Amino acid sequence: MIPFTHVKGKIKGRIELYALSTCVWCKKTRKLLDDNGIDYYYVYVDLLEQDENLKVKEEVKKWNPLCSFPTLIFGGDKCVVGFDEEKIMKEIG
Repeated sequence: MIPFTHVKGKIKGRIELYALSTCVWCKKTRKLLDDNGIDYYYVYVDLLEQDENLKVKEEVKKWNPLCSFPTLIFGGDKCVVGFDEEKIMKEIG
């Protein structure tokens, strides 16, 4: 099971953010979600132990074969790769 951190917000929906703790685009993505009151789950892949890190990267590759960050999964059926404010907000609705 992926050790997500839950950030509560007023706009609900299952959003999973796979990010790196040192990535400026990942930080911008979190700020966008926070500023808009979005409920989401995130994990900093680079801070995971090696075994967990590899498992999480395999999960990311199912959605994003390049395994780049940030990768956002919306409701388990849509994906946005990278910081693209317009696409992210469109998926949120």
